[in-house]
Amino acid sequence: MTSQHRVLVIGGGSFGTVLANIVAENGYPSCLWVRDEQQAHNMLHKRINERYLPNYHLHSDLQISTDLPAAIAAADTILFSVPSKVFRSVLDQVKDHIKPEQYLVTTTKGIEPEHFLLMSQVLEVYFPNNPLGVISGPNLAKEIAARHLAGTVIASENQDLRQRLQDLLQCTYFRVYASNDRYGVELGGALKNIYAIAAGLSAAMNMGENTRSMLMTRSLAEMSRLAVQMGANPLTFLGLAGVGDLIVTCNSPLSRNYRVGYALGQGKSLAQAIEELGEVAEGVNTLSLVKQQAEKLALNMPLVDALYALVYEGAEAKSMVTLLMGRDQNSDVEFVLQRS
Repeated sequence: MTSQHRVLVIGGGSFGTVLANIVAENGYPSCLWVRDEQQAHNMLHKRINERYLPNYHLHSDLQISTDLPAAIAAADTILFSVPSKVFRSVLDQVKDHIKPEQYLVTTTKGIEPEHFLLMSQVLEVYFPNNPLGVISGPNLAKEIAARHLAGTVIASENQDLRQRLQDLLQCTYFRVYASNDRYGVELGGALKNIYAIAAGLSAAMNMGENTRSMLMTRSLAEMSRLAVQMGANPLTFLGLAGVGDLIVTCNSPLSRNYRVGYALGQGKSLAQAIEELGEVAEGVNTLSLVKQQAEKLALNMPLVDALYALVYEGAEAKSMVTLLMGRDQNSDVEFVLQRS
């Protein structure tokens, strides 16, 4: 197998570690940049990431580095796999070292508050001349590390970038599908966190499987409604990055967003839910941003309205159900029937 492509993954979390390791297993030069020197030292000598994936063996050819400029200089493809809250600060560190010909890909799911920017749009601000891409899908890193079959989506307007990432990452247990709808794929990954809160809420209130299925399909309608207003293709949400990611997030009790919803459904306050969790779930912040954006665009998003009332305005969980069920009855599948 050719080894002409040299990959750098920035971020030593679970998903970044898995991706870097798959690249190494596939026979390509692969480097994982880790900020913490002690963590890097341990990973280099023990060949495991004790903090995030203690039972996952790292390939002997996977390089571990704390020297960011040197790691960037040696790569032609760079994946950013860091939390959204530090995404821009990482770009500030790398901006003077990135070359225009390098392919840049983000796996980070989130929205930047100031201008409602997705992470690839933030990349575009810093690196307007580089080929850009997004990886998103139903990708629980621990399951991929256990080699359970999984799929993801690489989205980019650049065909060569899409093909390169498929070559780098596709293997017997991880399938990589292509899309040219970068915004749609990325929005799916960011928005599904909101609706995981609703899934947790319905579970705590013992609403049943009919309710769960209705919540998930109506969530899909809302997600695609907002995405279309932002220039995305609604059909993207029928794929792994849309309904696929939504299913895994809304059915996982391990999801932080699901657990916040479950706590709220038990009658706890947001402050109590966050205290139990130990951190703010991504969906809580995304909910506020999407509520503002929906109002700005005059979009009908009843689940967002109801969840916002519950999370930020102290409404009772039962009132959320009333608000949702009391809305006008619209068409089932979004964009099939015209709104009256």
